[in-house]
This record gives sequence, structure tokens and C-alpha cells, in this order.
Amino acid sequence: MEKVKEMEKEQVKEMEKEQEQEEEMNEMVEEEIEEMTDIEDDIEDEDSKVSSESSDSSESEGETEETDETAGWRSKSGISWSPTHVETLPYIPVPTGLTPGPTHYALSRISTIKSTFDLFLTGDIMKLILNMTNLQGRRSKTDWKDIDITDLQAFIGLLILAGVYRSHKESLHSLWDDQTGRPIFRATMALRRFNLIESVITFDDKLTRSRRKNDMLAAVRVLWEKWTDRLPVLFNPGRNVCVDKQLVAFRGNCRFRQYMPKKHARYGIKIWVTCDVGTCYAWRMQVYTGKEDGQPSEGGQGKQVVLDMLEGLRGHTVTCDKFFTSSSLSEELLLKRRIALVGTIRSNKLELPKNLLRIRHRAVFSSLFGFTKTHSLVSYIPRRGKNVLLLSSKHRAPKVNKRKPVIITDYNSCKGAVENLEKVLGTYSCNRRTRRWPMVMFFNIIDISAFNAFVLWTVADPSWNQTKTCKRRLFLEELGKSLVTPQMARRQVLPRAPVASAVVEALQHRQEEPVDEQAPVEPGEKKRKQCDFCKAHKRKRVYNTCCRCEKQICKEHSAMICLSCSTLTHSHP
Repeated sequence: MEKVKEMEKEQVKEMEKEQEQEEEMNEMVEEEIEEMTDIEDDIEDEDSKVSSESSDSSESEGETEETDETAGWRSKSGISWSPTHVETLPYIPVPTGLTPGPTHYALSRISTIKSTFDLFLTGDIMKLILNMTNLQGRRSKTDWKDIDITDLQAFIGLLILAGVYRSHKESLHSLWDDQTGRPIFRATMALRRFNLIESVITFDDKLTRSRRKNDMLAAVRVLWEKWTDRLPVLFNPGRNVCVDKQLVAFRGNCRFRQYMPKKHARYGIKIWVTCDVGTCYAWRMQVYTGKEDGQPSEGGQGKQVVLDMLEGLRGHTVTCDKFFTSSSLSEELLLKRRIALVGTIRSNKLELPKNLLRIRHRAVFSSLFGFTKTHSLVSYIPRRGKNVLLLSSKHRAPKVNKRKPVIITDYNSCKGAVENLEKVLGTYSCNRRTRRWPMVMFFNIIDISAFNAFVLWTVADPSWNQTKTCKRRLFLEELGKSLVTPQMARRQVLPRAPVASAVVEALQHRQEEPVDEQAPVEPGEKKRKQCDFCKAHKRKRVYNTCCRCEKQICKEHSAMICLSCSTLTHSHP
């Protein structure tokens, strides 16, 4: 019995051990399941973190892209440009207040070609040159004889004629020669007299020049100011004007001589010029004398030059190159004077955005625009690696015509006014070789005065030589002859050359002939009208009129009568 009880106890213990093992197994399984769930939860958390981090990174990348795009249209000077013209205001030009063309003052004083030229070289200017030349001649020449206004006009006329005949670089001996020269030179004055006037002519008192040593333009200051003051008085420019520089060729000794490698002459005197685009009339001029010794380089020189050269204008459009163009200049002209500006601009200007300066991967003939409320910029690629930049306060829309922006088209049509002026002046220039820079300035004054006079004359009389293509040459030739004619007419000693002597004799003979006041009127001076005495269906068109009733009369209804009978008829009607 005891053995049975022990066996039962052992069985019970084994059963308890099995139950404990099962419980331990269950606990281990539960722990493994819990660990697996924890791992899954951790994985989900990591996935959510990764997705959130990726979304955050994508949002930050979008923000950086937006900031980079806006930064590309912001210039270093702080100007915010826009690739669209939605907020750009339209350009409305204001009235200029001027009637383009010759002024009423000029038109009322134009009667002949010579009178037109005299509007620029006035009697006051000629008197100044005459007095200073005679003063210098008495001081420097023992055999000097004072010249008068006729001598001075003849001297200027011969200079103009030498330019007309393309002989301004020809030696004077060749011009006065019997065989190679032209008779009008010998007929006007002797070669020795011309050389004497050319060597003595001055425009100020040399003894008082030391008191004006700070003025680099002292030798021609009075003459220059008197002459430039006449230019805007005689002509009103059109809406489009151009400001640029002219180089008057000179290689002699001059303190303000400039070097401009892009000009044909390269060395010379630089003059700022404002020209009317339509006629190339030189409206205002200013000599650049350089910066003073010891002074720093001039900052904003181009801006100040344009402001000075446009003084007195309002509502116009000025075209200039990259030397003058800047955003500050355009804003000041637009706000204070209502003047629009169109011009090329340098790529190193602080007001330019970066997007207009990047040309890599851009196609040829492509255009990129930038706008503010009142200005527009354009970047044009005419060829690979070339970037053309223009600033305009006139154009407010991205217009393109035949793959070229309208801004560039308008700029090209207006930019060459001063260059064209230089070209036409060089064609018939009176400039002669000299070592004196005041004479170079005087030659340039004569050239521009003659060209401006030609502009005034063609506007005042449009029918003059209308069919001719060389009107300017004919104008200069007639002007030169009108200036030398009084000198030839008063010559008492005839020149030794037979041809020149014949010219003088013919001129003096024509002036001695009495003028026939009753001579028939030339067809070009008076229009033909129908005869008042002919039948209605057979009326003839005639020029002559009756001396008493002033009716138109033909030869069939008129009679010849001597002067004595004519007086009796008038005394006894």
C-alpha cells in the first residue's frame, strides 16, 4: 500500500512539472509575440519618420528653388525685376511744346544761302575774329595791313570751296597754280595774302591769356560760347534726339587731346553733341577738356553730360550708347523732365539681374526681358557667346519683330545721328593741316555752321534743286562763291593768270551793267496767265502785262511805243 501511495505522489509531481513546463512555454511564446509586435511598431514609426523627413526635405527644396528664382531677378543694387510686364505701367509721351524744324526767328531772316550761313557766324562773331586778328597782326607782322569783313569772308569762302573740291589736304601752291589749280582762288586773293591771314588769325588777346590759365579753352572760349548759343535758337529738334561724341582730328600739342581707338582719326578733340535724329542738325555742343590735374577720376560723367546736353528739352526720347546709359539717369530724366531713354548698357552695371547675364545654353536670336513699373531690360543673343543688353523707359512690352526685339530696332534707327553728322562733315570738310588747335576748332565751326545752314535752307525752300542728288555740294559751292564775290568785285589789280583775270573782269563787268527794271519777267519767276483780249476759245497764255491797266496781253493785242510817247500818253490820258 505504501508503494502505491509513493507511485501516486510521483505521478502527481510529474504532472505538476509538465504543467509548469507548459506554462513556461506559453509565457515564452507570449513574450516572443510581444517582441514581434514591438518590432513592427518600431518599423512603422521609422517608416513614418522617413516619410515625414522626405516630405520636409521636399518642402525645403521647393522653398530654396523659389528663393533662387526670385534672387535671379533681383539686382545687386536692390532693384526687383520681373520676367512679365503685368505690373508695368504704359508709356504715355507728353507734348514737347516745340514745333520741329527752323524757328520763326530763323525763317524770318532767311532770304538767300549767304543769309542762312550768317545766322550762325553773326556780325558779332565776325567782328570778334576781325579785331583779334588785326591786333595780333600789328604785334607780330611788320608789313601787316588790317583786314576788313570782306577779306575775312573771302578767306572763309576759299576754305569752303577747297572742301567742296575735295582739296582741303592739297597744298596751297597747287591750288593757286596756273595749271593744276582753280581760277577762283587766284581771282579772289593772292596766295601770300591767304597765307598771311591763316598764320595770324586768332580769337582772343594772347597777352591776357595768362590770366585765364585755368581755362583750357581760353584761346577760343568767347568765340565758342557765342557760336554754341546760336545753335538751339535757330532750330527745334523733333521728338527723337541722340547724344554722342564727336572726335575732331588733331595730333598736335593740346592739353585736352583725347585718344579714341574706335574712331577713324583716333587722336583729337572730343566734343559732346546733341543731334536731331531726323535731320542730324547739331543742336548743342560741349567740348570735353578732361579732368583737372590732381583730381580723382570723374564718377557719373556720362549721366552729367546727358543732363547738360538735354537742358531745355521735355517730352523727347533720347538715344545714347553704353557710356552714358544707367538706371539712375533714366529715372531722373523720366521723373523730372518726362524724357524717355533708350540705350545699350554695360554688363557690369549693378542694376542688372543675374538672369539676363546668363547666356549659357541660350539659343541664338533669343530674347529675355525684365520689367519694372517704368523700365524694361532686354538681353538679346545675336550670335553665340554675344550678349546685347539694352535699357528703355519707352518700351513697356516684350515685343519682337522678325526675331529681333523692337527696343533694338528703335535703337538702331536713332543711334547713328552723330556718326552720320561726322560722315557728312568729312565729305566736304574745310579742315586744313595745322599745328594750332584753335584753328582746328575754327574749321569745325565752319563745317557745322555750313551743314546746319543747309538743313535750314532745305526746310525753308523745299523746291530748291529738288531733283538733284548732290544738293549739299551745290549749296556749299554757291555759299563759297557768294562769300568770295565781294572780294573779287573790288579788286583793283587783276591777277596775272589769264584765266583768273578773265573771271574778275567778267564779274566786275556784270556788276557795272545797269539793271533793266522793265525787262520781261523770266518764266520761272512769274506764272503765265491767259490774255484778257483774246477770244474765249483762243486765249493765249502769256507773261506780259499792260504797263497802264496791268492786264495780261499777248503780242497780237499789244503795240510798240517809244519812251517819249509813253510819257506823253501818261500825262494826257
